[in-house]
Amino acid sequence: MTKRKIVLLSPVIIIMVNIATGYFFGNMLEKWAFIPVILIEWGLFLFLILRYATEDFIKKGLHSSGKNWGWNVLTVLLGLTPLPIFFKHKDLLTDWKIWLPWIVLALVNPWLEEFYWRGLLSDYTTKWNNWLSVGVTAFLFSINHLTFGVNSVIMRNPAVLISTFVFGIVWAITYKKTGSLRWIIFSHFLVDFLNLSAPSFLDLYTPGK
Repeated sequence: MTKRKIVLLSPVIIIMVNIATGYFFGNMLEKWAFIPVILIEWGLFLFLILRYATEDFIKKGLHSSGKNWGWNVLTVLLGLTPLPIFFKHKDLLTDWKIWLPWIVLALVNPWLEEFYWRGLLSDYTTKWNNWLSVGVTAFLFSINHLTFGVNSVIMRNPAVLISTFVFGIVWAITYKKTGSLRWIIFSHFLVDFLNLSAPSFLDLYTPGK
């Protein structure tokens, strides 16, 4: 298979691996299965980025973008939307077993996800119509988050599918407009940080309550 075919098929493979890993570890770890699922997923992201990205991929993705700055502003503002969740449920972060994975997720996940979902996939779909590229990558990004619903009630909530799809659309457009992932990664960090990622995987709060 060509590099392009492998990269374009990789989201489906990642989704299938996440589901299988979730079921396998769910029998042993229950809701804590999100940890091995994410670690294996991160490994796949890293492998694909290192194996199939261009040599200047990282440097290009982190360059400062002086054009279309309005999209960068919109991207950062979008990252602040989970702020009410943080203020309402921040008391869940008193136990180190909760706040440690929450911090690690917020610091690591945005880099790997953005360099894969927005960077690598966008670069390999440049020959597509822009809206098709944006729509497909955003859809697969949102479906991938639903795979964590194997063990988490919150992650099965339709709001997760909708919100991640919207995030995926805006972040993909921002990348195409600016050619930079710098502010997209920061926005993704804000979402993971404010959305209390680890407590949500553990169903420690109920959305809307």
